[in-house]
Amino acid sequence: MNRQESTNLVARLSAIPYAGAISDILDEMGFRNQVLPPEIRPLRPDQTLAGRAFTLLGTVTDEHDRDKILLPYLKMLGDIRPGDVLVCQSNDTTAAHLGELSSETAQYRGARGAVIDGGTRDAGYILRIGFPVFARYTTPRDIVGRWRLADYAVPIEIGTVRIAPGDYVVGDRDGVVIIPGDTAEEVVIKADQIVRTENLVRKAILAGVHPLEAYRKYGKF
Repeated sequence: MNRQESTNLVARLSAIPYAGAISDILDEMGFRNQVLPPEIRPLRPDQTLAGRAFTLLGTVTDEHDRDKILLPYLKMLGDIRPGDVLVCQSNDTTAAHLGELSSETAQYRGARGAVIDGGTRDAGYILRIGFPVFARYTTPRDIVGRWRLADYAVPIEIGTVRIAPGDYVVGDRDGVVIIPGDTAEEVVIKADQIVRTENLVRKAILAGVHPLEAYRKYGKF
């Protein structure tokens, strides 16, 4: 898939930020382990995100040299492309792996949000700029002397879900779903169909049709 096709796919996914429907589609396609752990929650319940996975891999450290900690992280921020979602396996439960300046930088460079198997800080500021962040926790603790970015744009695993660079990410208040990159076009087409069908089911039920009859007619509930 070329960059233009990927950009178009991100736009189409963003129009359907419906994690439940996408999870159902992936189940039906045989991908039954694509939902991230439920502890990874949006900073604000009404936040949604959709984009292409830009994977980050971290590790704990006792390194206090700020250059050694920050320079690799800044290089990563500079490599963000429009449509990316930062997806971080921090391998840490202590520090904040995303903050105010990194969020604003990522947003400026076209990132659609971040999903962190770890923590974030400066939550109030991140909410004010409207950058969608899903994380396990918030904390004021800085990464220096605690955590470093080990690599990025590499395969990672969060919970039991394997995530490769170029997979797609959809998140809402129900949780975060990872769409394997080579299935994304088919998933988007099916998601469009499901949204249309569910709208017909909803309209029928609100017009007085028995739910069982609506299900039999449309094959969806």
